[in-house]
Amino acid sequence: SSTIVAYGFARFEIPWKKFWFATLITTMLLPSTVLLIPQYLMFREMGMLNSYLPLYLPLAFATQGFFVFMLIQFLRGVPRDMEEAAQIDGCNSIQVLWYVVVPILKPAIISVALFQFMWSMNDFIGPLIYVYSVDKYPIALALKMSIDVTEGAPWNEILAMASISILPSIIVFFLAQRYFVQGVTSSGIKG
Repeated sequence: SSTIVAYGFARFEIPWKKFWFATLITTMLLPSTVLLIPQYLMFREMGMLNSYLPLYLPLAFATQGFFVFMLIQFLRGVPRDMEEAAQIDGCNSIQVLWYVVVPILKPAIISVALFQFMWSMNDFIGPLIYVYSVDKYPIALALKMSIDVTEGAPWNEILAMASISILPSIIVFFLAQRYFVQGVTSSGIKG
């Protein structure tokens, strides 16, 4: 959904566009902890506590202003020639977005997905607030809870768990690396 919002900001003239863009930038300055209590109350009313939905559902609705801003900046560097050609061929705005803009944005979208994956993997506060069953704890929270402050910590187990916990990030990085290289080499669109 960040792609749709960014496309709207970058390509359409909407009323009060500068005001809404300033509001988007302001949300980036707002600490995420400010939203924890309202979100907790909302998810409690929806019956979603002790599940992973409160951790992933907000991410699906362009709640990260940084990603929208990043995609807007990427779109500003893309010429409108191909979009105009698609409109002349009879495409509507959604078809232009899906068939023309999204393939061009592929490296930026993968960057957004990689950032979001890393931030979700390293999230500590969200799972601590929304998930209260020990068997559902994600890796970051399980690592912290495995350290006992009253006794000596089993450092060999903690370090083994930490080493295993970084494997998904390393795998995702190496899988996504070719898209970054592809984006750098093919981003020179000829006008």
